[in-house]
Amino acid sequence: MIEKTDVVIIGAGPVGLFAIFELGLLNISCHVIDNLDKPGGQCAELYPEKPIYDIPSRVSISGQELTNDLLAQAKPFKPVYHLGQQVDSIAKLKTNEWLVKTSLNNSIQAKCIVIAAGAGSFVPRKLPIKGIENLEEKNILYAIRNKSILYGKDLLIVGGGDSALDWTNELAKFCNVTLMHRRKEFKASPDSVSKMLELENDKKINFLLGQIQSIEGLNNGKIKVVAYNNEITKNFEVDYLLPFFGLKMELGPIANWGLNLDKNLINVDTKKFETSVPSIFAIGDINTYPGKLKLILSGFHEAALMAQECFKYCFPDKKNI
Repeated sequence: MIEKTDVVIIGAGPVGLFAIFELGLLNISCHVIDNLDKPGGQCAELYPEKPIYDIPSRVSISGQELTNDLLAQAKPFKPVYHLGQQVDSIAKLKTNEWLVKTSLNNSIQAKCIVIAAGAGSFVPRKLPIKGIENLEEKNILYAIRNKSILYGKDLLIVGGGDSALDWTNELAKFCNVTLMHRRKEFKASPDSVSKMLELENDKKINFLLGQIQSIEGLNNGKIKVVAYNNEITKNFEVDYLLPFFGLKMELGPIANWGLNLDKNLINVDTKKFETSVPSIFAIGDINTYPGKLKLILSGFHEAALMAQECFKYCFPDKKNI
């Protein structure tokens, strides 16, 4: 089934979310696609508690607070979100519209495409171990989209950042959790670290100092993991392995769309923020032009001007007063 809308926005970060609002003011409908499983982009995924200072009228606001406010602002315009997937391909139709297909086999027809993908799609950093592809997204999960499948299971969480510790603290409520990190120093919020250490002290989780050496295939539904710490090697089996090594940015399929690129950034016309391909726009950190400032504030400005040009494509017989 092909869904229809006026504009497809690629990227649900702050600039993409504000674009929903600006387009909505002009009665332009939107579908939003993002590789992450929740809106907010880098702000919500990597820096939810980091203060942001360049939002007008807000002396300071966290990444998550900004995301929540932008979602509330966009809600009246009823955007449709396609999360946990990326755009695999775009094709121009005879109607002069675009057919956008995603990695989860969703097809969306739109008059315009707006790329608001930050510096590209955020994808998880994977385990640097060969031969585990058949286990990934099955017993090795880089993102948790349905935590109910983990109830009562034996889990190995690997990592020392916010995602690793937050999920350790959450999943310990109903799973048998072992957390493994190469050192007992963590790059997570002090509150998360304190909660994890309290769980370890109360023997509600296990902590293992070390790194994964190898992973063997399934044995009665469990993964056999070989881990080491200096010269000590440990073998154990778990139902699920959850590596949380952070995210990396990739331009992805966008690089093959025939756009005018400059060092993996998209050149745009600063009057309307249109790319070298008509009816495809780029706003936020993914675009480049003389004097470009990589600020959320700048992205908001770009979204407003982009929306005015989109109106012409969406309603060619109407005048925007």
